[in-house]
Amino acid sequence: MGRAPQVIVVGSSTGGTAVVETILAKLPRTVPAIVIVQHMPAGFTHPFAQRLDMLSALDVVEASHRTVLRPGLVLIAPGGHHLRLAPRGNAYCVEVIDGPPVNYHKPSIDVLFHSAAQIAGRRALGILLTGMGNDGAAGLKAMHDAGAHTIVQDEASCVVFGMPKAAIALGGVDEVLPPAAIAQRIIRTRE
Repeated sequence: MGRAPQVIVVGSSTGGTAVVETILAKLPRTVPAIVIVQHMPAGFTHPFAQRLDMLSALDVVEASHRTVLRPGLVLIAPGGHHLRLAPRGNAYCVEVIDGPPVNYHKPSIDVLFHSAAQIAGRRALGILLTGMGNDGAAGLKAMHDAGAHTIVQDEASCVVFGMPKAAIALGGVDEVLPPAAIAQRIIRTRE
């Protein structure tokens, strides 16, 4: 990759909860902050964050407005709200915002990814996992065009290859990897 990211943004949908769990369980506390949009309705994201917190070495919580990012922290977008990156001094925070669904989703991956492209640019790593439709594809392309490194999950390990396939079709993908290799790539970002 050539540079260590300061923030990792992840988008996931159908079949993604198990993939997110697999990836986070392999990561040490020294990885950069991770912000995740998993397509889930309100009421489901808080228990999902609690489960991930128990299964990994990372601090995993449902995101709150203006939470400041730090290494080893994982924020899960709350169901029924969008999540975007914002600057906070020399660091980043997240903003939990309302608004209409984007690509039929709330939270929308594209909202997070477009903010990462604008706010973090080449200091971000974008990862798009399994899911139907195309949410996240345009945002991942925007991140790629802003200099971020971008990864999608490979077709063989996806429950639904829709979102990764859409991102590949837009030309915004640097690597196509299975979940275990994505975890290893995240670990190597600190080298």
